[in-house]
Amino acid sequence: MAAEELSRAGHKVIVAEAKPSAARKFLMAGKSGLNLTRAEPLERFTARYAEASDWLRQMLAAFGPNEVQDWARSLGQEVFTGSTGRVFPAAMKASPLVRAWLARLAAQGVSLRTRWRWTGPEGGGQGFDTPEGARTLHPAATILALGGASWPRLGSDGGWAPILAAQGVDLAPFRPANAGLGVAWSAHMHRHFGSPVKGTRLTAGDTATRGEFVISERGLEGGAIYALTRPLREGAPLRLDLFPDLPASALAGRLARPRGKASLTTHLRKTLGLDPARMALLMEFGQPLTDAPGLAHRLKSLTIRHTGPRPLAEAISTAGGIRRGALTDDLMLRALPGTFAAGEMLDWEAPTGGYLLTACLATGRLAGRAAAARIAAAG
Repeated sequence: MAAEELSRAGHKVIVAEAKPSAARKFLMAGKSGLNLTRAEPLERFTARYAEASDWLRQMLAAFGPNEVQDWARSLGQEVFTGSTGRVFPAAMKASPLVRAWLARLAAQGVSLRTRWRWTGPEGGGQGFDTPEGARTLHPAATILALGGASWPRLGSDGGWAPILAAQGVDLAPFRPANAGLGVAWSAHMHRHFGSPVKGTRLTAGDTATRGEFVISERGLEGGAIYALTRPLREGAPLRLDLFPDLPASALAGRLARPRGKASLTTHLRKTLGLDPARMALLMEFGQPLTDAPGLAHRLKSLTIRHTGPRPLAEAISTAGGIRRGALTDDLMLRALPGTFAAGEMLDWEAPTGGYLLTACLATGRLAGRAAAARIAAAG
């Protein structure tokens, strides 16, 4: 986005890409359909960024959900809106959009140099490790879009953090966002790995969500879990309501029915329609199973014992990064005049659902425009 704005303003632009090819994390996001943005009112959309909402508000007002859709169409990619408001390219993958985007940048004179890794300010310019050895460039403006620290194999390894910290840039520590939850399972759970869990409500701290998640070998994965990463990361317990549409009294009444010679699991299956995945979770975390009222309470508030969010390298996105106070309003680093930053390098986080990509695009756009304006002002 930054390169597009700078080249459109008539400047020669070099994109230095550390990996052998561009947009690897963007392409990975496209494997699940490339959720570009979300069609919802701007104020509601902006509120998803929590305390960073005020910081990002003007950027999103300039380039929010509607503008993202227009931008995709300008690259020849029609979009559609799903039942939950999520917006996807009609192709349901990222590669056609990336090819069209790189072609447009090339037509605007942007040069892409792969296997160029930024090593930091050097000799009044910017240093790089390249296939031909160390190089130093002296650009009129520099924009850093180096990602956070999640999925490091795709390029966003957070290696820039100590470089900027040494230059006096104030950073918040990296933490996982939109991450799975670690669970040390008992042996009986192994046969349920890969099973989806539906029709439940999960609560952590003041946040509650309804949605699907999956029992995996390492714990729990899926959108309903990712939405709770922040309170779980901060130590809130996780509670699961296996029957969110029934009060405890109704459950207790059904459980009090005579069960004869039927086992408890058979009784639960017949009286409540408890499927194998939810039954397994009850057996894992609900012991000892007591009388009907006590069991009904556990069904409504099952405490999930866990080991916390999965490691940062497995998270979808990153919390932490360059603090707002280290940047001007147009995303220039106060400690490094002429150098701007955008995307997941900045200290904001948001849930999945199109919010991550939209904010990355919006911040890149602003950084590119601000860099072009600074060059123009310098004559």
